[in-house]
Amino acid sequence: MTLPPLTIVLASPRGFCAGVDRAILIVEAAIAKYGAPVYVRHEIVHNRFVVDSLKAKGAVFVDELTEVPDGVPVVFSAHGVPKSVPAAAAARGLDYLDATCPLVTKVHREAEAHYAFGRQIIMIGHKGHPEVVGTMGQVPDGAVLLVENVADAEAVQPVHPDHLAYITQTTLSVDDAAAIVAVLARRFPAIVGPKKDDICYATTNRQNAVKTIAPRCDAVMVIGAPNSSNSKRLVEVAAREGCVRALLVQRAAEIDWAGLSGIGRLGITAGASAPEVLVEEVIAAARIHFTVAIEEVKVTDETIAFKLPAQLLD
Repeated sequence: MTLPPLTIVLASPRGFCAGVDRAILIVEAAIAKYGAPVYVRHEIVHNRFVVDSLKAKGAVFVDELTEVPDGVPVVFSAHGVPKSVPAAAAARGLDYLDATCPLVTKVHREAEAHYAFGRQIIMIGHKGHPEVVGTMGQVPDGAVLLVENVADAEAVQPVHPDHLAYITQTTLSVDDAAAIVAVLARRFPAIVGPKKDDICYATTNRQNAVKTIAPRCDAVMVIGAPNSSNSKRLVEVAAREGCVRALLVQRAAEIDWAGLSGIGRLGITAGASAPEVLVEEVIAAARIHFTVAIEEVKVTDETIAFKLPAQLLD
C-alpha cells in the first residue's frame, strides 16, 4: 500500500533550553555525588518523560519539603521557589541545591530591588504557576499584584500608581505580554520595567520559529506537557498565526493520526522542557502512516549554557 506523502516542517530552535539542561544535570550530578535517593521538590521541569527518567536514576519527587527525610539532599525545581522554602531547608539542616533557572533568578532579583526602592510591583503571569509563586515569594505578601491579561491590566488598582514597577513570568506569549505592558504604560506612565526583557530567550526563539512555520503548515504539533506554560503558549502562537489545527501532545502514542489525514505539511516543535527523543519518536510514528519528507526551518542558533552550582563542581 502506498502511503500518502507528508512534509514535516521542524521548527528550530525547539526543545530543551539552557535552564532545563542545567536543572536536569543538577539532579543527575547530585545522584552521582551523594548517591540515591536525591529528593526533588516539585517536578524538576514540566515533562513526565524527564521526571520518570530521573526517577529511574534515583530521584524522588515530592510536593512539599515536609516530605523530605532528614539527612538527604534536596533539589529545588527550575521554576524557582519562595524564599520561605530554602529558609525552611536551612532550619532543618538539609543540604539543598537550587536548580532555579538563572533567568528566573534574574526576575527574583528585580522583585527584590523594586521592593527595596519602595515600588509596588505588578507581575504579569499565570496564577498558581510555580514560577509565579516563587517570584512573588521573594518579597513580603501583598507587595506584588498579579495581572494575567489585558482585562486585569485595565482593572488593577495599585496603591502607589506613581511608584510602580512590573516584572513578568519568563514563559509568556511575547505578543500577549506586550499588549499587557502597553496597557500598564498607558495607565501608569511612570511605571518601571526591566532593563532587559524578562521573557527568556528560549521562549522568544521558540515562538518566533512557530510564527515562521505556522502559516505554511496544515497543522502544527507542539510536543510538551499540559502543565508546561511555554508549550501551551506555542500552541496559541501557531493558532494566532493562522494554523487552526494546532495541538499539544505529550507522546506519539496519544496522537490521532486519522484526524490528521489529508494534511500535506505538518509543523512540529517542542516546548523548552521536552527532549529531542520525543520529537524523534513522533517522526518515527508519522512514518508508519505517511511517506515522510523532513524540512527544518531555523530562525536562530542558541549558544547559551549555564554553570552548575559550586557544590557540584568539586
